[in-house]
Amino acid sequence: MVLAGALVLGTIVSGLGTASAEPGPAVRPAAWGQCAADVLATLPSTVTPEERARLTCAIQEVPVDHSRPRGEKTGIAMMKRPANDPSRKIGSIFLNPGGPGGSGLIRGAIAKNYFQPSVLDRFDVVGFDPRGVARSAPMKCFRTQEEAAAVNDGWFSLPITKDEIASSIRQSKAYTDYCRINAGPLLNHMSTEAVARDLDVMREAVGDAQLNFVGFSYGTLLGSTYANIFPHRTRAMVIDGNVDPRLRLTDGAQYDRERARGFEIALDAMLKRCDSAGVAKCAFAGDARAKFEALKVSLAKGPATLPDGTRVTLSDVVGRVAGDLYSIARIAPLAAWLQSVHNALNPSLAVASVQSTVELAAPLNNGGGRFDVDPLPDTPYTSDDSYYGVNCIDKPFSRTTRTWAATAAKWEKESPTFGRYQAASDLLTCATWPTRNPDRWIGPWNKKTKNPIVVVGNYFDPATQYLFAQRMAKQLGNARLISVDAFGHCILGRSADTDAAVARYLVDLVAPVDGQVFQPNVQPFA
Repeated sequence: MVLAGALVLGTIVSGLGTASAEPGPAVRPAAWGQCAADVLATLPSTVTPEERARLTCAIQEVPVDHSRPRGEKTGIAMMKRPANDPSRKIGSIFLNPGGPGGSGLIRGAIAKNYFQPSVLDRFDVVGFDPRGVARSAPMKCFRTQEEAAAVNDGWFSLPITKDEIASSIRQSKAYTDYCRINAGPLLNHMSTEAVARDLDVMREAVGDAQLNFVGFSYGTLLGSTYANIFPHRTRAMVIDGNVDPRLRLTDGAQYDRERARGFEIALDAMLKRCDSAGVAKCAFAGDARAKFEALKVSLAKGPATLPDGTRVTLSDVVGRVAGDLYSIARIAPLAAWLQSVHNALNPSLAVASVQSTVELAAPLNNGGGRFDVDPLPDTPYTSDDSYYGVNCIDKPFSRTTRTWAATAAKWEKESPTFGRYQAASDLLTCATWPTRNPDRWIGPWNKKTKNPIVVVGNYFDPATQYLFAQRMAKQLGNARLISVDAFGHCILGRSADTDAAVARYLVDLVAPVDGQVFQPNVQPFA
């Protein structure tokens, strides 16, 4: 079997029956076969030819609506990296990279980035695209890139003026109208609960009696949801970069408000670390906080122009800082870029500043790349809209945008750099999302699993602040919290001691001691 291309996977398979209270049909074993060439072409060069040759792929059929198991079906794309020592195989580990809407299909192929050899020896590692994502019947709100571009025009990631706010509210509503028209059957069935039930089907399809799961970021919500729906089917679970599940599923606005604070905490720590490192290691050193605030004030009046002609706006800076704080490796280049913006705003001081030769990454836009616009005419829409498809079902928000401006101003006062930026995403869009009262898991979160769930949290994680990891560990019925004195979002693969503790847990079910603190392999500006 060859894993079909995106066009085939984008279909919904018609069911054979109607809604029924009876149990669904038996789960068919996964039919593993050769991966399609276009799938293999997406693998990074670090995957060797020998490793590529061992990979297999499958499409697993699941119900669109799990309350109607004999109704419509959709396909979940999976890729398996087999255990190095199949004679001693324990089972499979399923990976989810987060998002929501993150494609996880090739994550198994790059499992050596996260796991020690002892784990790879004993487990098949399975990556998958969740329902509505990438190669798993992607949920699309547009037919063409041009439709997406027209809606994106006038939708600001940092709306400040009355005109920008009004335009963003108008274009966001146009976006959700397109979703109502074009998204199809999955529109009402994108909840994390639905994905967790898909995961249980996949577990059964690979022949495992219990689930082994490693989830990052949003994947921590998927894992914790599964563990509370199916506690007796959970063998080992590691969740890294944790959300606060109770808050996220009961008060979406407060969750995002606190998420903005997490970015502020990480930024403040980065600026302090920059000054401590000094200008030789951090180009933005020298009262970095004062420079950053002055930079924001200047950019609020108008953009800066870099020596290469690039115009930099306040929105560019906020978006790039938010994105680069995700990765330790991007923090030093971020500081160099901020210094270049500072120099452009203060040309008389630029001569004396330390210049960086680091190649600068492109700034990230708000919304997870939901509008990947191709300028060619009549181009099929190649992105998917699973990010909002999941969040606007899972996270309850006010159903009006009338108070958005006041709320954004309040969040901005509390979180001066990221409050308004955070408010311009889910709070704005989910207000008009075209679903009502969908099925979604809102708890309980305290079901006891036989083995503790290992919760991993970085002290300076911007996207899921450390407080969330503490709350996750307390809410779960059986958990161990291990902490890492690190920047960046999630840590597996970047902290040798953490990786060793996780490997021992996954293989031997020896959970780490609660409360341990580990170090990353690298600190910023080292």
